[in-house]
Amino acid sequence: MNPHEQLIEEFYAAFAEHEAETMASCYHPEVTFSDPVFGKLHGKDAADMWRMLISRSKGNLVIEFSRISADNEKGSAKWVASYDFSKTNRKIVNHIEAKFTFKDGLIFTHDDHFDFYKWNRQAFGLTGWLLGNTSFLKDKVKRQALAALRKWQS
Repeated sequence: MNPHEQLIEEFYAAFAEHEAETMASCYHPEVTFSDPVFGKLHGKDAADMWRMLISRSKGNLVIEFSRISADNEKGSAKWVASYDFSKTNRKIVNHIEAKFTFKDGLIFTHDDHFDFYKWNRQAFGLTGWLLGNTSFLKDKVKRQALAALRKWQS
């Protein structure tokens, strides 16, 4: 396993153990993170997102990861997050594909890709089925996620 594969392994092993500070230590100070819920986050905001998600999960978060691969420039992993969505208390099982780039031996970009419509259906039930693929609900979810992060940071 090369150093970048080890770094990705460390990141997800820490996530599985709910160790947000170890996760944050894997990120470059100028990291850029993106996913369909939060959009783009930079630097401390990206690390704080993981801190918030772990603290809000209250131990009710299961992380499984596999297919870690990396070279000197880029890497990838597949992971699954299983948790209860706090707003609706509905069970989420989210399958995610992650892509990474590296700088100075740390994660410099982290892009998570998943089926946002499927996530919405799990999170919001009938509303997710009906509106989950609309820009209205996508924008609303993103606004609420960012507002929750800002509130948690304050």
